[in-house]
Amino acid sequence: MAPDTVSLRYFLVLAQELNFTRAAARIGIAQPALSARMRRLEAELGTSLLVRDTRSVVLTTAGAALAESAPPALAALDRAWDTARNAGAGELGTLRIGYSLSAGAETAPALVDKLIRSSPGLEVSAVPMATPDISPAVADGRIDAGITRGEQPGRGVRRFPLRHQRVGVQLAQHHPLAEHPEIEIADAAAYPLRLPDRTANPVIHDQLSALFRDSRPIPRFHTPAVSFDMSQRDLFDGLTLAPASEAAVTVAPAGITWRPLRGAPTMTIHLVLPRELSPLHRRIRTIAKTLAHELHWLPD
Repeated sequence: MAPDTVSLRYFLVLAQELNFTRAAARIGIAQPALSARMRRLEAELGTSLLVRDTRSVVLTTAGAALAESAPPALAALDRAWDTARNAGAGELGTLRIGYSLSAGAETAPALVDKLIRSSPGLEVSAVPMATPDISPAVADGRIDAGITRGEQPGRGVRRFPLRHQRVGVQLAQHHPLAEHPEIEIADAAAYPLRLPDRTANPVIHDQLSALFRDSRPIPRFHTPAVSFDMSQRDLFDGLTLAPASEAAVTVAPAGITWRPLRGAPTMTIHLVLPRELSPLHRRIRTIAKTLAHELHWLPD
């Protein structure tokens, strides 16, 4: 049976001091207790480690061998304990995050960077996903966390607000409404409104279109023929406006700007975690809350 590590650590102090009085004082125990520990340690090993007399302490051959080999063994054991503690605290392992494309320009990179800096032992991977697929993937364990816009439906998950964003419209810089710092909802509704296909994110599609529900005349919604229209020609030509959160500011191409809609409710980006939170999930949650506070993503 291997000796207890406390006695082994006491022995190493004694091997350095070669004096029971000094070693006991350095450890912070009584000298008789240290002597009793050493006797037990020798009994466990079945050999003498020390030659004692009234004036000195000398290491035996076995004691010298133990004094040389024990420190790296104890260091390895300490690392094992630290590894176990860090894993138990959610600071080690692989973290898989799925995020919607709309969160990829700013929100997801900021959270990933914060996670890596806060937990160097975590291996973080982040992949863009279709928004309706994120919550089910978190629930069944294919990914550990998700970042989505809106109250996405899904069983077996918990959603935590990560960021509130203003809602506005993208429009051509030469559009007449671009002269205003804020745009009235009714004024925006007078133009065709460009919305992506509803299947990409039904929750946000419905939230954006609901802004104009009471506008008169009834607003006209324009859906591109493809789910991600690279040209956005109608928007560049000033023929349409595109309802969007303020995240659009960071990804707007040249010639396109963004203006908030006066009185529009904010849009919420959520952190999606499993219903049952592991230490890793709790750590993600803690770091996300810290980040949201630091960057003023949520009201205090």
